[in-house]
Amino acid sequence: MAANVIPANVSLVRYDNPVLVTKHTEKKTPSAKDKTTAPVPPEGLGPVPTAAQGAAPKRTGHGDSKQDTEEVLNSIIPPREWEEEGGQLWRQQVSTTPATRLDVLNLQEQLDMKLQQRQARETGICPVRRELYSQAFDEVIRQVTINCAERGLLLLRIRDELRMTLSAYQTLYESSCAFGMRKALQAEQGKEELEASIAQLEVDKEELLRQVTELRAKCDQIEKRAQEQRQAEERKHAEEIQFLKRTNQQLKTQLEGIIAPKK
Repeated sequence: MAANVIPANVSLVRYDNPVLVTKHTEKKTPSAKDKTTAPVPPEGLGPVPTAAQGAAPKRTGHGDSKQDTEEVLNSIIPPREWEEEGGQLWRQQVSTTPATRLDVLNLQEQLDMKLQQRQARETGICPVRRELYSQAFDEVIRQVTINCAERGLLLLRIRDELRMTLSAYQTLYESSCAFGMRKALQAEQGKEELEASIAQLEVDKEELLRQVTELRAKCDQIEKRAQEQRQAEERKHAEEIQFLKRTNQQLKTQLEGIIAPKK
């Protein structure tokens, strides 16, 4: 039954055993509400503190320091909550157990194993690799915070700064992708307009070439007719000159025939 209370997304961050916060066994009524406010620990997990008792367990002289550490851990890594069938609300807080050298080695092995299982990319942008390394970094922060809360808070600032920078780069990347897509669409629309304009210009060019051909043919015909007309006029002019020359010669002959007998 313990397997039913473990969330599906197992994280590299070490958490305590889940705690049942509410358990709805019937529809909410004034009497049923009083029965479901007290958290019920899940079976099979051993003695687990309730939500009201988990914040103030039995402590010795270093209890205040441990409570401060729990508060810092909860502020860095908030508790996880999920709801299962039947309205059961479970809560799981981050573990306050100090880590040993073996825990660090196990964390490294689990990270490598999960990277292989989830087929994370070794290079480039990979959400899976980013998620797993983020979980591993949170676990390192948890381990450091237990020993020194100040170091944990400093690592928290570093983590938040890295996430903010990464988010800024992601926003810039998405914006650049959107800008590139808009430019591509505009270029595509401009390409269609240019293609339509080119097609129209090709049609106009063909029409102008046809007109040029017709005009050249007309020009050739006009030049040919003009040359024929000029040649005809030249022949006519030459004939007229010859006719006038013959007429002049005949007149001269007749005039000499008339003058000669008188002498």
